[in-house]
Amino acid sequence: MHNSKIQYKTGVVIIKNTIIKSIFRISLLFTVILTSIWIIIARPVYTPQTLHDVEALVNTAALQQHVIFLTETTVPRNSENPENLALAADYIKQQFEQSTARVNFQTYPDQGREYKNIIAHYGPETDERIVIGAHYDAYANLPGADDNASGVAGLLELGKLLSALSLKNQVTLVAYTLEEPPYFASDKMGSYVHAAMLQQQNVKIKIMIALEMIGYFSDEPGSQVYPIPMLNLFYPDAGNFIAVIDRLQSNKAAAIKAAINTYTDLSAYSINAPDYVPGIALSDHSNYWLFDYPAVMVTDTALYRNQAYHTPQDTHDRLNYKNMAKVIYGIFQYIKTIAS
Repeated sequence: MHNSKIQYKTGVVIIKNTIIKSIFRISLLFTVILTSIWIIIARPVYTPQTLHDVEALVNTAALQQHVIFLTETTVPRNSENPENLALAADYIKQQFEQSTARVNFQTYPDQGREYKNIIAHYGPETDERIVIGAHYDAYANLPGADDNASGVAGLLELGKLLSALSLKNQVTLVAYTLEEPPYFASDKMGSYVHAAMLQQQNVKIKIMIALEMIGYFSDEPGSQVYPIPMLNLFYPDAGNFIAVIDRLQSNKAAAIKAAINTYTDLSAYSINAPDYVPGIALSDHSNYWLFDYPAVMVTDTALYRNQAYHTPQDTHDRLNYKNMAKVIYGIFQYIKTIAS
């Protein structure tokens, strides 16, 4: 009886050890597979193509001029100061009109006030469109240089590049109002209003790209952090790259990343992740997801890099306009590939 108990216990131990080893092997295999997938999705794709002279095609001085105007002349540009938002909207419209005659306001009311998206069209009327947008309002009474005068400046200079293309698909550039709190995640966000209009008109979208903070870069080790510690294994610890954010089930980010890496020397990384991962849905692209449109965000990662995020220190002199130009040029090359 005693020997039987010993044999039984020994057998149980052997079985447990076998199970533990099997679980370990499976976990190790899963980790290797997951790591491989992340590397394939995230790493820059460098090619031997000759780099273009980005600065000759994207005006860095104009980028800075736009940011300075928005951060110094129209402050504060928030929902409580609609007159400053209107001043910013007029400036954006005038700048768009330098590259296309087809510019209009999309006006809508809230609480007795009037707010405006500014919409500019390039190329012929087609059943399917490409939409690129950036919000021009800023948080509270802050200057909002990176957040998000940088995105608007990039949008305006992108329009000038598009005006020289012979497009087969219509490209629509939109400067949105009311992205910041207290309107964020509401149906009064400018991007929600625009996406809802497109759905009502049965417009098809090939891709929507949100330019959300594209101006702050740092080569300092440790300047880049991530919402999930595991991401440190796959992405740089210096904030000297641009990120393309996409949904887990989508495949749009890789081509945009590849265009930036092919035509500029700025590193671009992409990530496909569920909406609930912190930071993934924190901009205008998420409103297009609500209407089942494909959408991505191009960003310097905001608060995960820029310590001046939502502070008075988010000023024009902290931005890297050469890298901003590279972001815009890379996106321009991507649009050339799919629309011209």
